[in-house]
Amino acid sequence: MFEKLSQFLIPLAGKLNNNRYLAVLRDAFMLAFPLTIFGSIFVVITNLPFLNKLLSDDSVMTLQSSFAIASQATMGILSVFVVFGIGYYLSKSYDVEAVFGGVIALASFLILTPFAIEAESGEMIANVIPLDRLGAKGMFLGMITAFIAGEIYRKIVQRDITIKMPAGVPPAVAKSFAALLPALITLTVFLAVNVIVTLGFNTNLHDFIYDVIQAPLVGLGSGIIPTLIAVFFIQVLWFFGLHGQIIINSVMDPIWATLALENLEAFSEKAELPNIVSKPFIEVFTVGMGGTGMTLAVVIAILWFMKSKQMKQVGKLGVGPGIFNVNEPIIFGLPIVMNPIVVIPWIIAPMVVTGFTYFTMATGIVPRPTGVTVPWTVPIGISGYLATNSFRGSLLQIVNLLIVFVIWFPFLKALDKTNVKKEREAENQNKAS
Repeated sequence: MFEKLSQFLIPLAGKLNNNRYLAVLRDAFMLAFPLTIFGSIFVVITNLPFLNKLLSDDSVMTLQSSFAIASQATMGILSVFVVFGIGYYLSKSYDVEAVFGGVIALASFLILTPFAIEAESGEMIANVIPLDRLGAKGMFLGMITAFIAGEIYRKIVQRDITIKMPAGVPPAVAKSFAALLPALITLTVFLAVNVIVTLGFNTNLHDFIYDVIQAPLVGLGSGIIPTLIAVFFIQVLWFFGLHGQIIINSVMDPIWATLALENLEAFSEKAELPNIVSKPFIEVFTVGMGGTGMTLAVVIAILWFMKSKQMKQVGKLGVGPGIFNVNEPIIFGLPIVMNPIVVIPWIIAPMVVTGFTYFTMATGIVPRPTGVTVPWTVPIGISGYLATNSFRGSLLQIVNLLIVFVIWFPFLKALDKTNVKKEREAENQNKAS
């Protein structure tokens, strides 16, 4: 059975992992990672639950209004950074001037963005960009635009439709002139599209893409069933030695990141959080509990209850990294990869915990993730609090750890018994020789 599965999954996973567009998308989101961390820090600081006990109401409001720009200028306009990143890394993958690919993609996106907002009176105010168009609401249009702009730009460059300068011209000037014609052609294409859509159909591509593509996909990705399917494939791919996070997250990250941005916008406005599933939900309450498969509980069980010397040694090697959610010593040292004894808890435990976490948040027992970005290396307890702005998030992680412990324990005992038997046989053979 494992052999048949591997024959199907390994080639498929290899194609996904090596796909140019998925790799570019992954790198583009990582480009924005330091900025989202910066914005998240100040969201957490300005919304600490005990602030109103330390400061007056006026002081709290002053603090929040002063620091609000930190999240608005980073997480609030995340689409800007993702669009630039896609244009940059896509151009780089084709060995054309990457920085011009990035700025052309960004300019193409802004051309499609309506520079007007509706006031409370109903009057349209021109020359103002609605912030949500640069954040969650514009994410999918931004990605589509960036990929198309990047492809147009690189094809023009590769066909040598450029202005060439004499040899003595400084490199920066020569590169600017070389990008001139590709930029003019690419931006003209998007300007024409915008004119056709706005004048011919009396709408804009932001609203069209959001209603037709983004809203349905995000709605689907926010459900528990698609989430469980994603977790299932992450675990199965890892079982065969493939990096499940990189492969599956490349597909799901745009949806989960958009859901997180929607929560962050609602949290900043003191409104009800719309989504349970989001990127913090996935990272903090699955990967953030000892690494992929939530194996910190496995390390604890090994160190406290197992007798095998081999397993004890693996547990000692895995406990330090496991605290910071790095678990390769366990995955390859226990081993988990291609080990039929532990395949059931390896796949089932994360799915059970994901379902239980969803239930606790859907029923209001634990607050939903606020949308702040929590680095995946933050230890259990701390990350749960940061993600939900509540100590109940920390308690949920501890309960989840116990659930994983209970599911894994009988299988670890079976593995321990097998290893102890082999170790005793080896010792007897050494004594006999």
